[in-house]
Amino acid sequence: MKYYVIAGEASGDLHGSNLIRAIHQFDAAANLQIWGGDLMEAAGGKLRMHYRNLAFMGFVEVARNIRIIAKNLKFCKQDILDFQPDALILIDYPGFNLRIATWAKKQGFKVIYYISPTIWAWHTSRIHQIKKAVDQMFVILPFEPAFYEKYDYPVQYLGHPLIDVISHRPKSDSFLQKHQLSPAPIIALLPGSRKQEISKLLAEMLKMVSLFPDYQFIIAAAPAIEKKIYEEIIQQQDLTNHARLHVVYHQTYDLLQHAHAALVTSGTATLETALFKVPQVVCYKTSALTFAIARQLVNISYISLVNLIANKVVVKELLQEQMNTDNLQLALQEILNPIYRKEMKIEYTKIEQQLGESGVATRIAGKIWSFLNHIN
Repeated sequence: MKYYVIAGEASGDLHGSNLIRAIHQFDAAANLQIWGGDLMEAAGGKLRMHYRNLAFMGFVEVARNIRIIAKNLKFCKQDILDFQPDALILIDYPGFNLRIATWAKKQGFKVIYYISPTIWAWHTSRIHQIKKAVDQMFVILPFEPAFYEKYDYPVQYLGHPLIDVISHRPKSDSFLQKHQLSPAPIIALLPGSRKQEISKLLAEMLKMVSLFPDYQFIIAAAPAIEKKIYEEIIQQQDLTNHARLHVVYHQTYDLLQHAHAALVTSGTATLETALFKVPQVVCYKTSALTFAIARQLVNISYISLVNLIANKVVVKELLQEQMNTDNLQLALQEILNPIYRKEMKIEYTKIEQQLGESGVATRIAGKIWSFLNHIN
């Protein structure tokens, strides 16, 4: 069968790659054209557009790039028509993917959505669009089925895909030696996967280097971001070649396996950090206009996946003007406290238990195969 898969950012590329491998278990001759990244391509997809060309964040940034987005939509639609897939599989990335879903349904394509848009947080009205356009919805958060049930739309929750990625991952014992790291405990810096996030958050995170002299700091660089972006920010903070500051590429999980604590940009990385049992502070900052609009529209109490799943404050969230040097220093001091750390790790374990067992991608691929072959 032919599958057209669209993911618009790093986390989608990760989960899409595992789904592609799982699809091949059921359909060895699967022909997949993809919008994604290096991981999805390595898993067997023919890359049509890299997500580095798609990662626009926030209302203002989207507005500035509206012509590029419109051009991408036009290209995508024609590419789907030319390919004539048996199924269109959309992974998160709702601003783009829901437009494609509505169009594709009208063209007669079967539409499968993997990783639901966060319509439970805002844009609840999108439920009507989803009900009309999406044939199968696979959600990955334990509270999402109850939300969709209120709108009489059945979805399938088969666990969170990060369980597949993290639960059986062997520890990289060579990580410390490879990067010639000192024995000092590591504070991981995860400033996000988009240029806008990194430019607004990394500089503030780097101010902790001088304030915590007993620790070494390691930046997890996003795979789609140019090296010079990090180098420029580090240089601006006068930390070039600093003995206690390092940057690693394509090794975020190896870093988290060895980290003592972490400063993490809100997003999938907060849950990844929790599953590695690393105490963290969650950071978020965007343009003032984007944040002002979001405050009027968003209907959730927390921004991090960790707190959303727990439905209470497990990790500290520093948002917008709260994300400053003084607050970050205090929050980091807190998660270095042994008692605080122990309590946070207990809550992490409770969250992990809600996410299900491993084999998520295989279960979802099996459901997709059954749906396309009309197997009950």
